Amino acid sequence: MWATVLQTLQSEFSDAPDVEQVTRLMTRLLLAALLGGVLGYERESQGKAAGIRTHMLVAMGAALFVLVPQLGGMAVADMSRVIQGIVTGIGFLGAGAIIKHRTEEDTQGLTTAAGIWMTAAIGVACGLGRETTALISALLALAVLAVLPRLVGRGRR
Repeated sequence: MWATVLQTLQSEFSDAPDVEQVTRLMTRLLLAALLGGVLGYERESQGKAAGIRTHMLVAMGAALFVLVPQLGGMAVADMSRVIQGIVTGIGFLGAGAIIKHRTEEDTQGLTTAAGIWMTAAIGVACGLGRETTALISALLALAVLAVLPRLVGRGRR
């Protein structure tokens, strides 16, 4: 009986059969978490509702949604449908962050929604093994969120 239990457990954890696969999984998911965390930290430091945990979970979730099918051998054409689903789902999450008041000038959460969307895209890049693309994208997004407002503020003065 115990031999059957052990054999079943071994087969259940066979999706990462070697050190190379475990390293690939860890690298992609940890990078997604790190990059999402950096963007989330910036938003949290600005007092925004979607902070470090939200951005980390969005990035890791997006990475996982593409990583599992990719490692399972899903065709590239089919992967595009997975990515479309992520984009749509994150759109609903972002829509929940937007609050529209009576006037268009009094709308809140657009940058938060766009940031969550960008974080998901960075997670997808991590999950697909495009680590350099993800890193450059995260740095550019951080510049838009942290540096650009300072430059615009100086220009208004």
